[in-house]
Parts: sequence; structure tokens; C-alpha cells
Amino acid sequence: MRATPPGWPLEVPPPGTPDWQVPAVSWLLDQCPADYRRYAGWRRHPVALAWVTVRHVDAQLEAMRQAYREARVELGDDLTPEALEQVLADLEAEGVRLRAARRSAELLHEAMQGKRFIPRL
Repeated sequence: MRATPPGWPLEVPPPGTPDWQVPAVSWLLDQCPADYRRYAGWRRHPVALAWVTVRHVDAQLEAMRQAYREARVELGDDLTPEALEQVLADLEAEGVRLRAARRSAELLHEAMQGKRFIPRL
């Protein structure tokens, strides 16, 4: 059995498994805007796709953090307190999802660069 570290995407087989990069590319593209699927170079060079995916997810995460910081001031007059709390909860949940996606994308990038993951005892 091949080792995968915590945070490895469940949809992607461990590195070293035959053709493991095929589902990895699909997973990475799922983390990016649909238009990214048009660029053949990223499919041909998965390490570049992983690299750009990490940056894209970082930008999304920063946008969610900024939205969370500004939501009360910018939406406070337009939403009820209950609605505002729901928006904040949704922003927080999306931030958690994005942090996990960022970790997974970084692990895929490392694996595509040849890093081997050794299980800890």
C-alpha cells in the first residue's frame, strides 16, 4: 500500500499508482474556474496545473477572508441580523473548505515534483 499524507484528496490514488495523475488533474481542475479546462498545457504538464491551482485557491481564500472582514459593515444595513450571521457562517465554512483544498493541491504539487510520502509509525 502506498502512503498518502493527511489532506490527500480522496478522489486521487496515491502517487506512484499507475496513471494516478489522471484523476489528480481532474481534481485540480475541479478546484479552478471552468475556463481553466481550455488550456491544454496544464493537462500536459500537471505540475504546472498543481502550481497554478495552489495560487488560485490562495486567491479565493484571501477573497473569503476579506469578505468576512467586510461583511458586517457592507451588508449590515441590507440584511437582518439573522441573515448576516448566516452569511458569515457560510463565509467561514467556505474558508474551511478552501484551506483543505489548498492543502490537497499543495500535496499534489509536491507529489508531482517527486516527493515521496513516508507513513509515520
